[in-house]
Order: sequence, then C-alpha cells, then structure tokens
Amino acid sequence: MITKRAYKYRIYPNREQRNFFAKTFGCVRLFYNMSLDDMIKIYKEKKEYKDITPASYKEQFQFLKEVDSLALSNAQLNRNKAFKAFFRKQNKFPKYKTKRNKQSYSTNNQNGTVYLSEDYKYISLPKIKNVRIKMHRKFKGVIKTVTVSKECDNTYYVSILVEENIEPKSKTNKSVGIDLGIKSYIVDSDSNKINNPKYLSKSLVRLEVEQRKLSHMKKDSKNRDKQRIKVARLHHHIRNQRNDFLHKLSSKYINENQVISLEDLDIKQMEQDSTLSFFVADASWSKFVSMLEYKGKWYGRDIIKVPTFFPSSQVCSCCGYQNKDIKDLSIREWVCPKCGSSHNRDHNASINILNKGLDILKARTLPVSSLTLDSKESLSEKPPLL
Repeated sequence: MITKRAYKYRIYPNREQRNFFAKTFGCVRLFYNMSLDDMIKIYKEKKEYKDITPASYKEQFQFLKEVDSLALSNAQLNRNKAFKAFFRKQNKFPKYKTKRNKQSYSTNNQNGTVYLSEDYKYISLPKIKNVRIKMHRKFKGVIKTVTVSKECDNTYYVSILVEENIEPKSKTNKSVGIDLGIKSYIVDSDSNKINNPKYLSKSLVRLEVEQRKLSHMKKDSKNRDKQRIKVARLHHHIRNQRNDFLHKLSSKYINENQVISLEDLDIKQMEQDSTLSFFVADASWSKFVSMLEYKGKWYGRDIIKVPTFFPSSQVCSCCGYQNKDIKDLSIREWVCPKCGSSHNRDHNASINILNKGLDILKARTLPVSSLTLDSKESLSEKPPLL
C-alpha cells in the first residue's frame, strides 16, 4: 500500500543554523498572526472570508524575503485549514501563535531541495545546508515535506514525511478484545494483563518540586530560563516514555492479531470528571487507539470499535445474562445468578467486546441481500425507503 509516513529525528544545528531557524520561526509566526488578525477584521466589516497571501506583507516587511518562501506558504495553508475546521464545527477558532510554546515551520521537497547525505549524517534544507542529524532508523521512499521544530527545552527535531510502499503483514486467524482501564492499562480476552505505567504520576513529586522552584524565580532572569529548560526536559522525558510504551504495545497487538476489538470510549466526557481527568490524561487512551487505527490500516488489520454504551462489564460472557448490579465499579469479581459462572470484571468485559466486535465485522462483510430488515436498519444511519 502506497501511503505517507512521517519519521522524526533529532538534529543538531550550529549557531548560524539556529539563527536561521529562529528567523524562520519568527517570520512564520508574524505572517500567521497578522494575516489571522486581518482576516478577522475583514470578516467583521464585510462578512466575507478573504484569503491573505504572504505577498501582501513582503513589501512592508522586507525580511520575509530572506526565509524559505514555502514555509510562509505552508503557514497560509495551515491557517486556512484551521478556519475550515472551525466553520465545519470540528475545532475551536484559530489561535494566535506564540514563541513561548513549541515552534515549527514546514517546507516542501521541490526538485530535490531536501536530501540526505550519503553517510546519513547530514540533511540539507532550502536555504540551509548540512544540518547534522541523528538517523536512528532509515527509510525507503520519496521525501515530500519536512517540518523543523524547536521544543521548549531548546532541542531541535525534523519530521520527514515520506511517500512509501508499506507491505501488509501476513494474515493470522487470531482475534482479541481489549478492555482499557486505569489500574490495569489493558486486560484482553486472552487473559493478558498489562499494568498502567503511570509515567506522569510517578514523576509528579519531582515535577512539582521543579515547578515550585520555577515559580519563585525572577522573571526574565538567566536562572529562571535554566529552570524553565529543566522543567521542559522533564515533561519531554515523560512524553517520550509514554510514546515509547504506546508504540511498543500497539505494535505488539497489530503483529499478533488480525482483528482487534475495543470500546469506543467517550474520553472528552471522562475528562470532565474531576476525579478521573488526571488519570485519563496520563493514560492517553485516544493516542493508543489512534496508533492501532493507522497501523491497522497500514498492515491490513481490522480495528473494530464497539459502541460506547454497550454493557460489556454487566453481561455474562457465558450465557448472556445482564447483571445491572455490576454498574457499581467497586465490584471486581462476580458470579452470574443464571449460570453460576464466576467472572473477573475486566476479563469478562474484554470477551464481550471481542464477541460484539466480531458480530459488527461479520455484519459489514455480509452481502446486503442476506441481511434482514432489522439488520439493514442498524447498519444504516437513515431508515430504508419503503
């Protein structure tokens, strides 16, 4: 399957290259904020949407001509995407960019303007050559776009979007149901239990100490800047730990299973619960599910989402009896009143999730002529025309 895949690498620019990056970050931020401000004013006055290009400001700000023009063009595209997402009610209104957060710009590979050296130790970008790069893994494909970013801890990265052919993995007859949780990150239908590493919770004491030191320091002082970098590095370390755990776990399930069934959790609703919000954010379930989805698409796996309100924990996986007393989350073990089977709450839920997921997959693959009227209505958002 030919698709686009991003590879992220650490780069080590010298002083001159860091200055160029800083100038480009600033120009992209200036154009984005000024054009966003002007578009808002035009909309308020004339009630119309008008696209503003970088050329509108280059006469007034001559230094915009000194940076990569494609970086400004990509900022224009990103701004337009943000507006379209807002008008479609998919996202909030576009925000102004600030230099206090992560800074980045994107450029395109046109006629080989982006390339790697033969020994894979340097990368060349438009208007800047031979930036040292740490290639911890190689790729095969055509470079399409490159995004240069500077993290809050003053480290630089480059994300290379490559068009490549990803071979699907060999099919397997194995299927698995996954129940996501907080104490146990995963309990699956094969009785595997994976504990939640809770990286943020484990680093919370150290993080609080460092942030308390930062809050007591004088603003704009050198010591405050040093402490800010120390806090940013700690956050970066926690994020890297979590991403490493999620990538390895998602790859494990993709490699071993043909069908993966899991709950379609309403994470936004769960984050509004004051007692759960911290643990839900630390678990990053949405990122894990996203990894399963795009890796499943790459490698030919079926990722099935069971409806949010499916009572997976309440239904006996042996006889189908629904025990509504199990709504109480403190009940971790229970015995079915109908068939007498004993269940672990999470393991029972994972089996029910697997069975429901297989039913959904079977309904998708059945020909329309073989479906009953009830099943047709359940698969269609609109009622059938009679």
